[in-house]
Amino acid sequence: MLPNGQSLPIPPIILAELGNDPKKPTVCFYGHLDVQPARQEDGWLTDPYTLTEVDGKLYGRGATDNKGPVLAWINAVSTFRSLEEDLPVNIKFVIEGMEEAGSVGLEELVRKEKDQFFSSVDYIVISDNLWLSQRKPALTYGTRGNSYFRVEVRCRDQDFHSGTFGGILSEPMADLVALLGSLVDSSGHILIPGIYDQVAPLTEEERKMYEAIDLDLEEYRKSVQVKRFLFDTKEEILMHLWRYPSLSIHGIEGAFDEPGAKTVIPGQVIGKFSIRLVPHMNTSVVEKQVKQHLEYIFSKRNSSNQMAVSMTLGLQPWIANIKDKQYLAAKRAIKTVFGTEPDMIRDGSTIPIARIFQDTIQKSVMMLPLGTVDDGEHSQNEKINRWNYIEGSKLFAAFFLEMAKLHY
Repeated sequence: MLPNGQSLPIPPIILAELGNDPKKPTVCFYGHLDVQPARQEDGWLTDPYTLTEVDGKLYGRGATDNKGPVLAWINAVSTFRSLEEDLPVNIKFVIEGMEEAGSVGLEELVRKEKDQFFSSVDYIVISDNLWLSQRKPALTYGTRGNSYFRVEVRCRDQDFHSGTFGGILSEPMADLVALLGSLVDSSGHILIPGIYDQVAPLTEEERKMYEAIDLDLEEYRKSVQVKRFLFDTKEEILMHLWRYPSLSIHGIEGAFDEPGAKTVIPGQVIGKFSIRLVPHMNTSVVEKQVKQHLEYIFSKRNSSNQMAVSMTLGLQPWIANIKDKQYLAAKRAIKTVFGTEPDMIRDGSTIPIARIFQDTIQKSVMMLPLGTVDDGEHSQNEKINRWNYIEGSKLFAAFFLEMAKLHY
């Protein structure tokens, strides 16, 4: 359903399979063909919808997110066919066209096909994210969830003139600023009572994994174009991106935000913020904690306005068992193709499909990225390096071979 009320059919989700040998493992690959909008006048150096190679980089919308990895997987499968060699594994595909709009309809399909199309699936591979570096391959085993909130403060439907009414009202904007200011401090620490109680404790094994990750902090800082981060070490930065929750304030609806001066008191305003969730946080518990905190802060202001808090999105975090066979197979394949051990990383953003597959099908899910940190997904001049694309196709083929060795 579009914002203007127009209804459109959901694009078809492609389910495909190749091979059904009961002696072989069945690996299911998830990818998507839809992309973020792109216009050349927004700063693209080339036509975003014509794949263009410049200096070993393949530019185009979807090159890394996610058409390139989908094609690399197809390349790996077709190579065995071209060589007239037997595929080491049974292959299944799930390819959708609504990922950038929240994978509308996909969860319903996965539930419906759980005992049909997905019944023979042993492992699920997603290649819809990136390496942490420009040089070293990575395996992704976790993502943060997301709880998105709106808090509305209302006095009346119309705005006020500040000369006529300023000083005699509880102003909604002042209430809202106080509420938003009570959520997080200047060091990024979330101030909502109890919010850290559910966070999974840090183990010694996990701490060592952070130490081994390839990340040049100074190079990373420059690429992000900021003066400094809130933390000084690689380990602290990565932990606060991946294994600790964060709270971000996104905007205020109903406020005056145009150029110039306007002496208005908004009659009602809506603040928007979100909390990125980590294992073992639960969306319903977080929702309750946020509401109790904001109600307490609002009550202390003794305001005559009305306040309402609602959670508009609740997506759980995802974490995989890195001792699963497919993680071991992927590590071996990376060593074969790239000659190195992978960085074991998480993703600070939210990729709901991983959790949907894991919860519904009850099988191991792995993220096996091909692109590098500077590929510019969702940005202008999105690209995938020619080298990453070709080596990534080899990686998938090597993964099939390793998976066949380890399955039984």
